[in-house]
Amino acid sequence: MRITATDRTSAASSVTGGHDQQQYHDHQYGADDFDGIAPTTTSSSIIVDEEPGFSVDSRRLKSANLVSVSGASPTTKNAPKAADGDCLITSPSSPALTENCCLLRKPNGNNMKSKLSGVRGALQNRSLLVDLLAILFGVGAWIGVNSSFVQLPLLVANAPEGWNLPSYLVVITQLGNLGPLLYTGLQKVRAFRDSYMIYAVLIVGTVGAICMAFLYEVTAHVFGAERSVAMFVCVFALALVGCTSSVLFMPYMGRFRAIYLITYLIGEGLSGFLPSIVALIQGVGGNAECIPNNSTDLDAPEFISYTPPPRFGSMEYFIFVFVVLIISTVAFTVLDNHPRCRKEYAAVVINHGNDYTYDNDHPTTHEKANGAVKVEQSKILSNRNYAYLMILLGILCMFGNGIFPSIQSYSCLPYGNVAYHLTVTLSTMANPVACFLAVFLPHTSIRAITSISLLSALFAVYALLTAFMSPSPPLMGRAIGDALVIATWTTLIGLVSYVRLSITTVFRYQGGKSLVWVGAVTQIGSLLGSILSFSLVNFTDLFQQYYPC
Repeated sequence: MRITATDRTSAASSVTGGHDQQQYHDHQYGADDFDGIAPTTTSSSIIVDEEPGFSVDSRRLKSANLVSVSGASPTTKNAPKAADGDCLITSPSSPALTENCCLLRKPNGNNMKSKLSGVRGALQNRSLLVDLLAILFGVGAWIGVNSSFVQLPLLVANAPEGWNLPSYLVVITQLGNLGPLLYTGLQKVRAFRDSYMIYAVLIVGTVGAICMAFLYEVTAHVFGAERSVAMFVCVFALALVGCTSSVLFMPYMGRFRAIYLITYLIGEGLSGFLPSIVALIQGVGGNAECIPNNSTDLDAPEFISYTPPPRFGSMEYFIFVFVVLIISTVAFTVLDNHPRCRKEYAAVVINHGNDYTYDNDHPTTHEKANGAVKVEQSKILSNRNYAYLMILLGILCMFGNGIFPSIQSYSCLPYGNVAYHLTVTLSTMANPVACFLAVFLPHTSIRAITSISLLSALFAVYALLTAFMSPSPPLMGRAIGDALVIATWTTLIGLVSYVRLSITTVFRYQGGKSLVWVGAVTQIGSLLGSILSFSLVNFTDLFQQYYPC
């Protein structure tokens, strides 16, 4: 390796010699390793000639007045005299050549300063405005659907569908895939900006939320029984937003630099976190109690189930969702039109809709302004790994979005309303926590993704077991049973969310069309899971409802 620095007013000395380059193997030097270099009043030009196994961050070298840097070890006989403020960098094994010499040593991997430098690197070179807007935009993607499922502990108590209501909502949510199909068809007929479709979808979701607040209890006689028709229509409108976001919102964010895709996905996770927090404040009232009915027959008293009311009802809850969707729509408007946001685009060529390609030959304006061009290199997957990750993603979505939500009531309600309420809210909150961890603890290797998937399968087995054994699941009526079922579902949803985000991050480097495929596979897997679970719950006797009285 050779690094040569010269002052504009005078030429630097040259030092050469022989040295075993194996001493440098695997040495990684960062910006903080050059703190000892003295600044100078004159500008310097730096030439970095790297060899394999040796990398240097030259940002901190720009203000240094270096005499010479060489991968070879010079002898003291030919060594030049360094002036005050100059620094001569030699190999770790060579002797000090001057009194003012700075010796670079292999950095300690456990050094706290290096860790803090890594955190600073994750937060620099980004726009906080775009981060905030991306989060608010992401929140609007699934908050409508998530809020509907978070309210299930209260909705199932009064809905005519009872414990089967989750399976209905899962199927109706998947009917929201008509949105992506409509979008794809319109793109083939006539190309138009994808932002127009995003505006339309967000408006539909906003209207659906306010209607849900006032009409969720309205029923109608359909197919020989009372049905929550108004609720189904409103959930369908909210589902259009969520399902379409997978093939529209996420590819739209792909035109930004990679760090903002992660920020957007954190926002998607918050679409479950925020309604869960509000639901925890709302409460569920308590577990169902058996109280005597006002009966005149004293010899054969009748008992009915009574559940204490929550702190506030579902109407106020869905008004909150309505306000959040308005904020999300405003955030996207700013994100789509503000010039400062467009400066954060990746080196990308945007065509019609979500069709774009990365251009590694032209850095962004932001990168040029900072004087450090970082080209995002594509990590191309093999066809085998590409197909494997797509199939794994489909399976995870089939269970995570289709089967698990449909049977969760049978798994948790035998333990009581409080256990079901905590399971729904905490498992929904596990999604953004998993996304947050993925930012600082990313796992994008095939082996790591497979290992975490197998771990989640262990928790899935217990969750399925409790649902199949309803109305008498293991440890029913005991505190340990309540805690175990809550912890199982929370951990399960968190692991599934983490793996899905990891897979999405991997496919981001394959280009915009790969993200479209990710969205398509996500919805196909979810649709298959919802159809399977709906059939099992409503047309078989595998799942039995628990009656407290």
